[in-house]
Amino acid sequence: MKQTAWAMLSLGLLVAAPLAVAAQEAQSDARAELGRNYPNPFNPETTIPFSVAVRLFENGARPVVSLRIYNVLAQLVAIPILQGSGEPLDNVRLQWNGTGRYSAYWDGKVIGSGREAASGVYVYQLVVNGQRETKKMTIIK
Repeated sequence: MKQTAWAMLSLGLLVAAPLAVAAQEAQSDARAELGRNYPNPFNPETTIPFSVAVRLFENGARPVVSLRIYNVLAQLVAIPILQGSGEPLDNVRLQWNGTGRYSAYWDGKVIGSGREAASGVYVYQLVVNGQRETKKMTIIK
């Protein structure tokens, strides 16, 4: 009985190991990576780190990047600004900064109104050359 259990465990590890390697290779092939905002939960402002793969800048290419924040009803709440340039991250062609790591800043205000966003859960989405990555954040007042 013990031998059968060990055989099944070994077989399971042999089958699962290639899947884990394939998943790691897929992650390393990603074009962009969206980090967790900090502080989270936040009040009243937050920073959102993201990185863009070096290969997207090859041959002088400049990837197109957007970062948007939505409420749970999928309504646009804000477009953060790219730190260092002050430019809203709305279809911006990024310039290579030497590391591929960038950060965006949101002052916690609703776009077009100037009022502070309400406490709750928000979703932020990074789009780099059409590839999307989404995470959630919380505001507590």
